[in-house]
Amino acid sequence: MSTLLEIKSSVLRQVQVCPSFRRRAEEPGSASADAQEAVVGAWKPGDGVEFFAQMRAIVRKGEGRQGLPCPEVRAPCCGAPAGPHPLTPAPSQVLLRSGSPAPAEPVDPNRGLRALTQEEVEMLYEEALYTVLYRAGTMGPDQVDDEDALLGYLRQVFGTSPEEHGEAIERVKKAKAPTYALKVSVMRAKNLLAKDPNGFSDPYCMLGILPASGAPREPSGQKEQRFGFRKSSRRSGPRPARCIQVTEVKSSTLNPEWKEHFLFEIQDVHTDQLHLDIWDHDDDVSLAEACRKLNEVIGLKGMSRYFKQIVKSARANGTAGPAEDHTDDFLGCLNVPVREVPVAGVDRWFKLEPRSSASRVQGDCHLVLKLVTTQRDTVMSQRGRSGFLSYLLLLSRVLRFEHRAQEPDSSSWRGELSGPGTTVLCLHGAQSDLSPLQLAVLHWQVSSRHHQTRTLDYGYLLGLLEDMQAHWEEAASLPQEQEESLADSFSAFSEFGLRLLRQLRHYFPATNSTAVSRLELLLKCLDKLQLFQPSFEICPFETELSMDIAAALKRGNHDWYNRLLSAKSPREQPGPQRLAGLVKLADTVYEDLQSCYGIYASLFHSILKVDFFTLTFRQLERLVAEEAWVLTEELSPRMTPEVASGLLELYLTLADTQRFWGCIPGRDSRSLALAGIHVPFLPAVKLWLQVLRDQVKWRLQGAVEVDTLEPVDASSKHSSSAATASLCFSHVQELWARLAWPDAAQAQGLGLQLSQDMCEATLLYVELLRKKVDSQPGAAEEPVSDSAPPAAPLQLCVVLNNVEQVRKASGQALRGLVWPEAASVAPALPRPLLSCVQALDEDLQREASTVTAHLTAKMVGDVRKYVQHISLSPDSIQNDEAVAPLMKYLDEKLALLSASLVKDSLSRVLEALWELLLQAILQALGANRDVSADFYGRFHFTLEALVGFFHAEGQGLPLESLRDGSYKRLEEELRLHQSSTRECIEQFYLDKLKQGSLGQNRFGRLSVRCHYEAAEQRLAVEVLHAADLLPLDANGLSDPFVIVELGPPHLFPLVRSQKTQVKARTLHPVYDELFYFSVPAEACRRRGACVLFTVMDHDWLSTNDFAGEAALGLGGVSGVARPQAGGAARAGQPVTLHLRRPRAQVRSALRMLEGRTNREAQEFVKRLKEMDKCMEADP
Repeated sequence: MSTLLEIKSSVLRQVQVCPSFRRRAEEPGSASADAQEAVVGAWKPGDGVEFFAQMRAIVRKGEGRQGLPCPEVRAPCCGAPAGPHPLTPAPSQVLLRSGSPAPAEPVDPNRGLRALTQEEVEMLYEEALYTVLYRAGTMGPDQVDDEDALLGYLRQVFGTSPEEHGEAIERVKKAKAPTYALKVSVMRAKNLLAKDPNGFSDPYCMLGILPASGAPREPSGQKEQRFGFRKSSRRSGPRPARCIQVTEVKSSTLNPEWKEHFLFEIQDVHTDQLHLDIWDHDDDVSLAEACRKLNEVIGLKGMSRYFKQIVKSARANGTAGPAEDHTDDFLGCLNVPVREVPVAGVDRWFKLEPRSSASRVQGDCHLVLKLVTTQRDTVMSQRGRSGFLSYLLLLSRVLRFEHRAQEPDSSSWRGELSGPGTTVLCLHGAQSDLSPLQLAVLHWQVSSRHHQTRTLDYGYLLGLLEDMQAHWEEAASLPQEQEESLADSFSAFSEFGLRLLRQLRHYFPATNSTAVSRLELLLKCLDKLQLFQPSFEICPFETELSMDIAAALKRGNHDWYNRLLSAKSPREQPGPQRLAGLVKLADTVYEDLQSCYGIYASLFHSILKVDFFTLTFRQLERLVAEEAWVLTEELSPRMTPEVASGLLELYLTLADTQRFWGCIPGRDSRSLALAGIHVPFLPAVKLWLQVLRDQVKWRLQGAVEVDTLEPVDASSKHSSSAATASLCFSHVQELWARLAWPDAAQAQGLGLQLSQDMCEATLLYVELLRKKVDSQPGAAEEPVSDSAPPAAPLQLCVVLNNVEQVRKASGQALRGLVWPEAASVAPALPRPLLSCVQALDEDLQREASTVTAHLTAKMVGDVRKYVQHISLSPDSIQNDEAVAPLMKYLDEKLALLSASLVKDSLSRVLEALWELLLQAILQALGANRDVSADFYGRFHFTLEALVGFFHAEGQGLPLESLRDGSYKRLEEELRLHQSSTRECIEQFYLDKLKQGSLGQNRFGRLSVRCHYEAAEQRLAVEVLHAADLLPLDANGLSDPFVIVELGPPHLFPLVRSQKTQVKARTLHPVYDELFYFSVPAEACRRRGACVLFTVMDHDWLSTNDFAGEAALGLGGVSGVARPQAGGAARAGQPVTLHLRRPRAQVRSALRMLEGRTNREAQEFVKRLKEMDKCMEADP
């Protein structure tokens, strides 16, 4: 291994020659020298572990900053559809991590409704008791019909004692009962009977309240007949109807729509009932006039007379006589007892009924019924307090009581009231004749105010707004006083919401899914408030709510940043201490921007159309940029490695922030305050890269020192130092990718410098590894038995694996050091970086080859021994038996190597071992002359067996590499050894013909023309001219002539060679001489038959000089391949031959013949040696 120290690295030579690659400046007092001294003085040599741990933390910090955070996909709230954010970024990380309760929101008891006086509480208590005691109508399935339960509930709500409660009940019972009225809305009818010839009807309704009929009737056998406004009976007088009303006539329809509303006073809610008839209008009398006359009837007697008048024109059971063509037709009726009307009212379809069992009717009628009070004997009513106000106060009281029963810290209560509470409110709302819109407004006002005193669920508030919006579109506007009250509640709630948004990060942290869901619902509530703004005559907002929200967000951003700055990097601290805090501040700002983009932005944009991310990013990046500019100016004059490290970390975060903005489609980072922020950080980055260079070297040195040259694990097969080196290079590459220096020219300089530092570090590692191996005690020992291999070969295997591992790792890292401009221009590496990569790869390949040579050198003796065993094996044993020891040895050795080497290293060793085997066999062939053909056949068998062994059915070396180089030479040697003398001579000429096919013009050209004259049985060869011959004389010219001869000699034994005239002092002689050779055509067609042209330089006083030769195969000459018709001679086309000198494959055949002892071979060799004496070495 000591010879490895003599290797000169091409990269180091490049560094020494090229000034731009030199790390250390030669000029004394230069800036780079000063920086180097600062680095060495500040950073003491060590193992670099702490440094790389810090660098890895910096790199890992940026791993979560690649791309854009994906907006969170949450379950839609309150049935709202979940839609994508208009900005659709690439997903990178999940920001929501916690489902814990949201932070508590600020509450203020003073923000609720005003506190009532004792007198007002007593009045409200009386109002509630009056509502329960004088309730009317039917209770619903979810309502409480137990009077004692309702009264007991009110006692708990108002907190009265049993005695006070009993006294209050007695007072209310002595009060006058309320006056009830029935609100009837006739909406529509459907599927009525057609009474007119056109297939339709002209329907209208007559309706009124029927009083109690007295004592119940006794059952009779007669058919039951129902009451009708336009029907009388002779058997019994009609029951009077109070205030009969009539709707409009809807012409030509079976599905009329009226939507008319009526109010009927009720005398007895327990016995009165609503009656409604539907008629087909046929009379000419006005319905309004008829209804007016009917309502003027006083007493049963007057009513009876009126019915007698109208019954004359009525048709009995729907049939009419000829004189009754203009009477109305009955379409159906219905009766609804008032006591059966639900407390909350009813809105449904009623099936029409006939007047008697003989009547034929069909269809349904849609009615809306509600039982209300018009007069109430309570103090609040007497003082003119409206039902709207009393319901508001009662609801507030009930809501506070119900919420107190929940968990003390509950912020998710959705206003679910108990059965008694719901019943009392339903009774009071119905009796006070509050519309659905008024009820929705009251619930919103009370709940929104209560929310500011004790937190409610925003989904509940949003539901109240949506309910109010739905009723707002259906109903008319509110009275001015109620609208003003609603506007005040909107203003109070919006002010409360804006106060929360100013502290958005505190009350709605992005890492808390519960808080983010509450924020989404809050924003939807604020959006609903904006929808009501155009509906108010008195606008509740002085400005657009979206503008107020943007202003609140800006103020919140500024306050949050100032608190963060004061906590992490106070301005009164010294620069180095502020730097560490500013790094944390920048990291926090970046994380906050991620939250803004991934969580908040989609909410604000989709709900309120507020671009929260742009607003926040512009504000925060400007504030951070200002702090960074000021701090870098302060720290630049006293730059140290520690300060450079902090500035680098700060710059990476600022660059990430700038790139974060640029990653969003349609955003230009050049308009930011951070644009150009890299300029003041350049000195710190350069200094830090110098520190990185030294730390890498120290890290590698420490890794080699503790390396035991044992594999880390069975899969990797390299030692710990190679793993450390690969990790260092990977960290450097990752850091460069994180750096992404924006200035192309500066990035190129930094990248080239870093690549040179990595090359130096790689070669330093190889040198340290080499010294480590040389210092091992078993480095120079010979290998022992195969069963117990020595430590040195195993260490060499580990070293070879280490070199291969570092070669790949460093190459990959270097290819990753592309600067931005080069990466955008072309996919290939820039030329300076490519040359650096190639030079390092060549050095490491050479190092690996040297280690491989040392590894295989320990096998040379065994290989030669087993090859000699094959050569000495007697002919009596089979070939496979002779080769078996060698194959067994190789199998055992390669099994050990395969277990110890990675694939690429194993391939390298296999290639070296293959070459070693080929050379050993060639040596064995050269040492054995005049042996039998079986000897060479056995080695030919060995060669093919080795090819199959090393190819291993495609798992080993490829066949192309196995059958190249020395294999071809060995195969040719074996083939020639097995050939006869004449076959060797023929091969000699065939090699010359193959050599002539190579298109080179180094020794000049010769133009000839040949044809065969079959009639004379002679070959005509014409030498025309030559060009560009070699100057072989002192005057720079030559005296060339050409010798023409046929070969091989055994094919033309009687033919003598001929030669042209000598052309003095020229390199372009013209001969135009024709030569004839009397030879049979069959001889010219034989294998290897050719014309050999030898160009010589004539010397008068010494031996002629060889200038070049060329061969022309006779098989393709005109007249030889195809005889001429009639035997006429025809000259062929001129042929230009390239002159050359014999190559190795030609000389190999000659060596074969030199080993032959027969006369023919010796004479052939003797004649060729005479020719060789005339040859000189290639110029």
